[in-house]
Amino acid sequence: MVTNARPTRAEYYKALADNLPAQALVVTSLGNASYLWAALHHTPENFYFEDAMGLTLPLALGLAVAQPKRRVIAMEGDGALLMHLGSLVTIGAVNPSNLTILLIQNGVHGASGGQALTNATLDLAALARASGISHAENLSQPDSLGERMSSKLRRDGVDVLVLATEPDLEVVRPPVSLDPVGTKQRFMAAIGAPRYVPTLFGGGMLAQT
Repeated sequence: MVTNARPTRAEYYKALADNLPAQALVVTSLGNASYLWAALHHTPENFYFEDAMGLTLPLALGLAVAQPKRRVIAMEGDGALLMHLGSLVTIGAVNPSNLTILLIQNGVHGASGGQALTNATLDLAALARASGISHAENLSQPDSLGERMSSKLRRDGVDVLVLATEPDLEVVRPPVSLDPVGTKQRFMAAIGAPRYVPTLFGGGMLAQT
């Protein structure tokens, strides 16, 4: 039987989990982008965003620059990308070779109820290339993602993979509480980041080890 149905987010995530590079850091957007990944591959090296739509890419860029020996993978949605499009331009300018961006293109704002995007068919790979990211392409099958993630080929610059998916509006229940403070502390310990010590009138500092 011939079908035009697109793969699900879960199918792409399974392909990623099966081919995840060693010591990879994964940053996920809010909603099912985080919930489903936590259900499939919960580790301290995951940073789950909650209630911060569009900020996945800025954090992933900072991590890629600060952790150049580790692969950083950002999972972002098409709607969230369009909210903070300037982040894509900045990533194109910095262009770290250890950053891979996976854009879920399902044509809706899934985390806020499934509202349709103003331009659901926008070519996001072409948009990335116009932002200075030469390695950007559209994928339509999870197997293609698995092959790209398992490849030993070292690219010069950021890799953007746009994943065509069906909307998944039914909320996935994560296996653990995705408390933002707990997520931050667990992730900082995983990458060996010193704790920031605030002061009452500013001028805080990193904790001395």
